[in-house]
Amino acid sequence: MRKTNICAWTEDWGKLYSQEEGVLKEVFGDELVDIFHIGSTSIPTIGYAKPIIDILIVVNDIEKVDLYNGDLLAVGYEAKGEFGIAGRRYFPKGGDNRTHHVHIFQVGSEHIQAHLDFKEYLIRHPMDAKRYGELKINLAKQFPNEHHKYQEGKQSFIHELVGKVQEWGKG
Repeated sequence: MRKTNICAWTEDWGKLYSQEEGVLKEVFGDELVDIFHIGSTSIPTIGYAKPIIDILIVVNDIEKVDLYNGDLLAVGYEAKGEFGIAGRRYFPKGGDNRTHHVHIFQVGSEHIQAHLDFKEYLIRHPMDAKRYGELKINLAKQFPNEHHKYQEGKQSFIHELVGKVQEWGKG
């Protein structure tokens, strides 16, 4: 069972991302177009996050990603396929004590800009970021051993944020 562990934001998360970026660039070589640190660990203004580094990779051809499953397994990642999002490949690392989540999309996927806009919005709107961090802390206290309930508890706030991000992105 996965516990919901929320920690104060730390610069160490940027260092962990940089280390993993090098590993992943080596795995994917020329197939990799771009790579980004996303998620709460990439946004200091949130203040709190699960200590899991989310990484967004952009590739030339999403179908070729499956050819790298063995190489990713060798560096600790588990292949989960699309895992609920069409056109994505998802790879968690660390089993029940996750350390990284890799989300891979093909060039041109609308999911890429959506992730990048979400991050940028929260960096530029620290009050919304702070509210999100406080929600995470409260939900983790409320559901320390029920990770699915923690995730469900964030959904209405995330939907609200996504609406704000989309409006902001139009400007």
